[in-house]
Amino acid sequence: MKPISWVGILLIVLGALVFAYQGINYTRQKKVLDVGSVHLTTETHERIPLPPILGGLALAGGVVLLVMGARNKS
Repeated sequence: MKPISWVGILLIVLGALVFAYQGINYTRQKKVLDVGSVHLTTETHERIPLPPILGGLALAGGVVLLVMGARNKS
């Protein structure tokens, strides 16, 4: 299989993941108080949204690359 086909498959998978999850969630910990043996931390849950258009562009680009790879093969 040609490298262009592998890149196309990777883009299709990434595009599908963007559609499925629509963002990246993560937890941030911050020290509030650190005195002697007392340690206080807070956790904040944050999200980086990924627009669905990004997933659509990745899917379309992956399909185009797969078609180009198959066309060059024959």
